[in-house]
Amino acid sequence: MSGASVALDGAADGAENGAAKGAAQAPPPPPAAATAPLHGTQLVLGTLALSLATFMNVLDTSIANVSIPAIAGDMGVSPSQGTWVITSFAVANAISVPLTGWLTRRFGPVRLFVTSVLLFVIASWLCGLAPSIGMLIAFRVMQGFVAGPMIPLSQTLLLASYPPAKSGLAMAAWSMTVLVAPVAGPLLGGWITDNMSWPWIFYINIPVGLFAAGLTWSIFRRRDPGPRRVPLDRLGLVLLVLFVGALQIMVDKGKELDWFASPQIITLAIVSGVAFLFFLAWELTDAHPIVDLHLFQRRNFALGTLSLSLAYGLFFGNVVLLPLWLQQYMGYTATWAGLATAPVGFLALLLSPWVGKNSNRYDLRALTSVAFIVFALVLWMRSRFNVQVDFVTILIPVVLQGVAMAFFFIPLQAIIYSGLPPERMPAAAGLANFSRITMGAICTSVFTTLWENRAALHHAQLAEAITSGRDIAVQTLNQLGAAGMGSEQALASVNRIIDQQAYTMAVTDIFYLSSLLFLVLLVLVWFCKPVHGNAGAAGGAH
Repeated sequence: MSGASVALDGAADGAENGAAKGAAQAPPPPPAAATAPLHGTQLVLGTLALSLATFMNVLDTSIANVSIPAIAGDMGVSPSQGTWVITSFAVANAISVPLTGWLTRRFGPVRLFVTSVLLFVIASWLCGLAPSIGMLIAFRVMQGFVAGPMIPLSQTLLLASYPPAKSGLAMAAWSMTVLVAPVAGPLLGGWITDNMSWPWIFYINIPVGLFAAGLTWSIFRRRDPGPRRVPLDRLGLVLLVLFVGALQIMVDKGKELDWFASPQIITLAIVSGVAFLFFLAWELTDAHPIVDLHLFQRRNFALGTLSLSLAYGLFFGNVVLLPLWLQQYMGYTATWAGLATAPVGFLALLLSPWVGKNSNRYDLRALTSVAFIVFALVLWMRSRFNVQVDFVTILIPVVLQGVAMAFFFIPLQAIIYSGLPPERMPAAAGLANFSRITMGAICTSVFTTLWENRAALHHAQLAEAITSGRDIAVQTLNQLGAAGMGSEQALASVNRIIDQQAYTMAVTDIFYLSSLLFLVLLVLVWFCKPVHGNAGAAGGAH
C-alpha cells in the first residue's frame, strides 16, 4: 500500500473518512421480526449503547490518520508503507459489508452486533500490542472485517427501538454520532500520539466497546429473533476476496516493486483479473449471489454507485494526503495536524438535517451537484497552497468541505436506491458500500504513489534549476557555511528545502487534478434519471 498518512475521514476516513463512512453507510437490512418500540429509560440507554458502538467504529477510522508517521517511525517503515494500516482496514471492511445480510439472518441481529463489537474490541487490543508492521496490518484486517456489520445493524436496531413516527428522530441521533466522531478523531488521535503513545488510539476502544456491548445485550437480547439456516455463496465470497485482495496488494506494492517489471505484480494482476471475470460469471448466474450484480441494470443504481465510488475515492485519497504533507513537510505535530483537519464535520453537522428535511423539494441531482462544485472549489483552493501557507488558510477549505459532505451522501444515496423494492435494499446497500469503500482504499494507494512520483519529478527539476543557477547555489552554500554548517550539513539543508518545495508542488498538483475530476463527475450525475426526494426515500438518507 503505497501512500500516505490519512487525515480525517471519510468523513475527514477518515474526518472525512470517518464522517464519510458513517454518513455514507447504506440503509440496514430490515429487522428479522417486528418488535415493539422501547420506552423511557430503556430507549435512552439503548440509543446510548448503539450510538457509542457506532461512535467507536467511526472514530477508529479517523483517529489513526494523524498517527501514521508515528506508527511508521516506531515500526521502522516509511510513511507510505504506514498507510497500509488504513487501506488494509478499508479493504477488509469492504469485503465484509456484503456479508451483513447473510450474517444477520444466520445468527440474529443482536447476537451479530454484540459479537461484532466484542471482536472489534479484541482486534483493537491486538493492534495496540502489535510488535511489527506486518502484525499490525493483520490485526487491522481483522478489525476491518468484524466492523462490517456494526454500522448497518446499529441502524436496524435503532429504528426498531423507536415508533415509526419517530424514525426521523432516531436517524437524526445516529447521524449526529457519525458526524461528531470524525471531528473528535483527529483531535484525540493527535493528542494521544503527542502526549502518550500511538497504541493508545486502539486501547481506548476497549472500555467503550465493552460498555456498549454489555448495555446492548442487556436491553436488546430478548428482541433477537434467533439464528436460522440460510445458504451462503461460498465460491462467490472466495472469488471476491481474491479479486479485491490481489488488486489492493498490487496497487500498494506497485511502486515499491517497479510495477510490471516485477513478476509479483504481474502475478497479482493476473490473479485479480481472472478472479474478477469468474466472479462476474458466477454472481450473474448463481441462485443466491453474495453480490447482486443485476442491480447494475438499473440506470440510477449504476450511475449513482459509479458517481459515489469515484467521488468518495477522490475525497478519501485527498484526505490521506493533507495530514501527511502537514506533518512531514510543513513541521506540524500530530496534534496540530488534527486541529487543521478536524473542523470538516462542523458545517456537515449543521447542514445535514436541512438537506434531509428539504430533499423532497429539489431534484436530487441538483443537490449532489452542490457537493461536487464545493468539493472542486475546496480542492482548487488547496491547489494554491505553498510552503508559506498559514494555519488559517489551511483551515478555510477544511471548514468549507463540510458543506460538500452534507450535500454529498444524503442525495446521492437517495438517487442510488430510488425505485428499488424493499426486498432488494439490503443487496443494493451491500453492493454500493462495497464499491465505495473499495474505491476509497484503491485511491489512497494510487494518490500516495502519484504524490511520490510527482515529488521526484519536481525534485529533479528544482535541482537542475539550482545547478544551472550555480552562482546563487554557491552563494547559499557559502552563507550556510558562514553560519557554522559543514559542507555536508549545508548540502543536506538545501536538499531539505528542495524536498519541501517538491512535495508541496506535488500535493498541489493532485489537489488541482482532483478538482477537475469533480467537475467531470458533475456531468456524470446528470445522466441519472431525475429523482425528487421521496422517490428515493426507500433508500434513506443514511
